[in-house]
Amino acid sequence: MTSGPPQQPPAGWVATPPGGPRRPRPPRRPRRYTGPPAYPAVPRWGFPMLAWRWPLALPAQQHVGAEVRATAAARTALLSLWATAGVAGLATAAEVWRYVLLVLSRDGALARAPLAISDALVVTTGSLLWVLGVLSGVLVVLWGLRARAAAAERIGVRNARPDWQVVVGVLVPGLNLFVPGSAVAELEHALLVAEGARERGARPFPTLRVRFWWATWAATLLVGWLTLLWGFRGTVQALADGVVLHAVNDALVTLLAVLTVQLVTYVMRLLVDPDPTELRFLQVRAVRATPPPPRAERPSTAPR
Repeated sequence: MTSGPPQQPPAGWVATPPGGPRRPRPPRRPRRYTGPPAYPAVPRWGFPMLAWRWPLALPAQQHVGAEVRATAAARTALLSLWATAGVAGLATAAEVWRYVLLVLSRDGALARAPLAISDALVVTTGSLLWVLGVLSGVLVVLWGLRARAAAAERIGVRNARPDWQVVVGVLVPGLNLFVPGSAVAELEHALLVAEGARERGARPFPTLRVRFWWATWAATLLVGWLTLLWGFRGTVQALADGVVLHAVNDALVTLLAVLTVQLVTYVMRLLVDPDPTELRFLQVRAVRATPPPPRAERPSTAPR
């Protein structure tokens, strides 16, 4: 028998990268901190040389819209109104306490400490209420002017009453009983026209919310004027009645501040669209100012 050629064992192939197998690199050691980076000249990149502020935090810029300016003014006015309402509530309580002390003093002398505390509360809350009242009035008027401009811009009209007439109507006694309420009614009417709830040519008519605010505003002014004139009387009974008038006036100021907060919130809800990210529940309540949906024609083969 003849033997064949010997069988070769199977060859195994090993793939290696060019240059031979790579050796594992030793781990890099972290470099020691040697201080902040140094530049040979002032870098031309980076942030502008301005203090940090939130976007659109300066409503006086020209590129900011009227709605943004009105929103910024509304936030400041609301803070001032809440502070005014709190101080007016304390002033009302101080005047009521003073009247209680007057009633108790008819039967005998009172201690010195309650009288000193009562006088301090009346003077302190009265002074703060004057300052906050003037500040709130200025901020609310500023908000009203900006809201009027935003509403007129939204519906594409020009306000028939200029801003200076509104300011004069708020400051002049007698006129301030009617002008602020009518201006708020016109503002509400313009926003309801923009929402499609009223026709453009309709006569402005205030809603119940605006009428209640208007009545409270007029009552606060009338009681305030009466309290001021009553202070010129010097009899003992007139002084006691003056305490009652001060308490009623402070209570009306508290109510007016709270109603003004609700009015500003209501107007801003009509003026500015809500942020969808801040809404918890999305629900369609009504669809306004839209044409009726088209109705399909009835097929001729449909049964009658």
